[in-house]
Amino acid sequence: MEVKPLISPSELASLSQESVVVIDTRVAEEYAVSHIPGAVNLREMFTYLATSTPEGLAELRSQFVELLSAVGICGTERIVIYEDALNTGYGQSCRGYFLLKYFGCPSVSVLHGGYQAWLAAGLPTTTEVPVIENKVFTVSIDSSMMVTTAQMLQVLDNPAIIKLDVRDADEWRGESSSPYGVDFCPRKGRIPGAVWIEWYQMMELNSEIPMFRSTDEIMAMCQEVGITPDSTVYIYCFKGSRASNTLIALKEAGIKDVRNYFASWNEWSRDASLPIEIGEPSDRKIPASV
Repeated sequence: MEVKPLISPSELASLSQESVVVIDTRVAEEYAVSHIPGAVNLREMFTYLATSTPEGLAELRSQFVELLSAVGICGTERIVIYEDALNTGYGQSCRGYFLLKYFGCPSVSVLHGGYQAWLAAGLPTTTEVPVIENKVFTVSIDSSMMVTTAQMLQVLDNPAIIKLDVRDADEWRGESSSPYGVDFCPRKGRIPGAVWIEWYQMMELNSEIPMFRSTDEIMAMCQEVGITPDSTVYIYCFKGSRASNTLIALKEAGIKDVRNYFASWNEWSRDASLPIEIGEPSDRKIPASV
């Protein structure tokens, strides 16, 4: 059963614990303080670094078959993923959504607003860790969601495919290589021909609980960089998290063909043979709201 990418706290609360698996992507220490009743802790949804080579994708699959089996997921369940708040975890719950959909899980949603929205709704929390029965996770890869480095390289000169960089401004300009440090990666810059919308712009940050902006607002930003509902969009960031956050925003806004370059700048920057750009591009618009 296909479900919508976002679920509200009240909608999640209305589901019986027996019919849903809830995944908490926060650090173990935060999970131990309190979490949604019945939630399992799977931090690797955010931390696991993958490459897009055939060997790297095979290792990604192998690792998550083991991890998901260990937390009692076989792949057919209704799954809801959350982080603390959509703007503070670099899109880690959305990264989990992307991974599970890539692995073939049909019924996956992200808790809109994260744990902070759950708390603001006055819903129950617990410190109790659920007893987990191991299962065998079954993979059915949906390769249409994933962009590899080889595929990105092939479309650099294809204007019909929009390359969307959603990293922070200092990464886009080539002043920093990653959120983990200025020189974490060997090279700074961006993929040639990319347009830019900073991932934060997809959310209403002035509200008490950051939520995704309305469809009209997201489409207005997209149109400023040439993205329409019929566009094919390849999104990238540093390791696929912020790109996953934007992927959900664009799909919610009605853009049909959105794909995640999951290995992103972490992989692209480490191959000296791949081209890069730096500085402010003179020939590409960025959203006026940025």
